[in-house]
This record gives sequence, C-alpha cells and structure tokens, in this order.
Amino acid sequence: MTVSRSVLSRPLTSRGAATRHRIVEVAARLMYAGGVEATSLDDVCAGAKVSKSQLYHYFSDKEALVREVIAAQTERVLAAQEPSIGKLDSRAALRTWADAILALNRATPAGCPLGSLASELANQSEGTRAQLVAGFDAWAERLTRGFSVMQTRGELSPSASPRDLATAVLAAVQGGLLLAKTTHSAAPLALALDMALEHVDAHRRVRNRRSGRSHAQRG
Repeated sequence: MTVSRSVLSRPLTSRGAATRHRIVEVAARLMYAGGVEATSLDDVCAGAKVSKSQLYHYFSDKEALVREVIAAQTERVLAAQEPSIGKLDSRAALRTWADAILALNRATPAGCPLGSLASELANQSEGTRAQLVAGFDAWAERLTRGFSVMQTRGELSPSASPRDLATAVLAAVQGGLLLAKTTHSAAPLALALDMALEHVDAHRRVRNRRSGRSHAQRG
C-alpha cells in the first residue's frame, strides 16, 4: 500500500504512531459516515483532538490522509471476513464466506467501506484511484488463491480463470452491497451472492460433464 509522502523519511515515536493512527481512524469513521468531500480537515482535527499543525506533521495534505484511510479500510474489510476469506478453497468454504458477508451486511448495513470510497473517489486523482485499485486487488487476490487451489485439485475446469472468477464474484458482492445499502434490505446482496456462487458452479459442472462423457467414451 502507498503511504503518505509526509512520513516516508521521518521515523515515528510510539506516541507519534499512536497519534497518526488516531487521526486515520477518526478520518475513516467520518468519511464513511458523511463522505470524503463533506469531511474537512478541521472535522478530523476536532475528532482526533489534534491541532492542524499536528495533522500536517503526519500528512502533507488531505489527499495523503485519504490514501491512508483507503489503506486502513482495506485492512478492515479483509479482517472482518476472517477466517472464512482465508479458506476459500471449496464450494462449502465459499458458501460459508458468502454467509459471513451477509451477516456483516445485516450488522452494518451502511455499505462496504471500501466500495463507498470508490464510488466517491474513483474519478479523483490517479494516486487515489491507484490506491483503491490496490485495495480491491488485495481482496480479489484472496478469492483467486482459493479458486487456484480448487482448480489444482480438479474441482474447477482447466479452462477456468481463477482471477476472472474472483473478479466476477467481487463485482457481484459490490453490486449487491450497493443495492442493499440503497434499498435497506439484504435481499439484493443475497441474490447477488447466490448468482456469484452459481457462476462458479457452472465451471465445475462443465468439468463434470466433460468427465462424464470421457468415462462413457472409454466404457
């Protein structure tokens, strides 16, 4: 993840690290609740109980702070899915993960912290967009690893692309979360997750049908 330029050459004391962490956490909470544009640096300073000069000691500008918020929210999103996201190497594990996503949405229906940032910032600076891409890539990589294991074990067709499957599933999750947030209902997310798992199953069924024909021909 990209870190703020303002701190690259400046080692932090434990107290400084704690202050910097508090600023990022307050900024993340405010930006999640009200949006990045509506969250001023004065708001962050008041919430974190720091002066403006202290904030600029750790972050060169608002964009630098926003990048750190993206990194923090990426870590939060992935951590919230543990341990299920670390074991996505079977159909049963995928279902467990999907159920965990649904449970998270019911507990926090305000939408995906990373997706919310992307919807507001994707067309902003290239550096911010790249940080968002890195966040989604980190999420997709967890899914890709699981699909690669399934393919190695012969559970997915050799023609399937683990990365493409991961992208499709993640796109379904994000779309479902957006509709769930808008409609105040988990139903769109549940439907999107079911559709995503059916998409994965289609690649398993293709393999099984070919295997069946192969056995019939040998018989």
